[in-house]
Amino acid sequence: MGKTNILRPAFICFFVMTVLCGILYTAAITGIAQIIFPKQANGSMITVTLKDGSKKEYGSELMAQDFTKPEYLIGRPMGTSNLSPVGKEQKELVEERIDWWHSIDPENTAKIPMDLVTASGSGVDPHISPEAAQYQASRIARERNISKEAVKELIEKYTTVPFLGIWGEPAVNVLKVNLALDGLL
Repeated sequence: MGKTNILRPAFICFFVMTVLCGILYTAAITGIAQIIFPKQANGSMITVTLKDGSKKEYGSELMAQDFTKPEYLIGRPMGTSNLSPVGKEQKELVEERIDWWHSIDPENTAKIPMDLVTASGSGVDPHISPEAAQYQASRIARERNISKEAVKELIEKYTTVPFLGIWGEPAVNVLKVNLALDGLL
């Protein structure tokens, strides 16, 4: 038996599986997703209609945006690490982040919520805890010259509750709050 007789079935199998799994399956799943969940399949983009009638996409409600200006709600640190949660490097990183929070809002003496000084597992978590959002409300109100209650109302408006009241944790979408603060939502 020659080499071509042995390799021919392998190449045919490779070609058939590539077409089935790489093209047909992918196309079918993408098509189903576009029909059943079109917003999610297209990235859950937040599109805003501007005053002139044009539309602008500001980002995905599923991916974090990097906000660092004091007039905005600031999310979790971006990026991931494989550091031990009890290791020296992680402790130093958290201490640096605590110092940064104190520098951006020296008037705030409250305890900094943990999610503001630790990265999420994905490194692009678009949400923070309601406590982390409330921690920032005074600074945002002061920077924007608006009432703290107005900031808290926006935070509450864009806070999601656990699924069916039991799965997950309440979470605040940082991008939506910031777009609302800018008067875009």
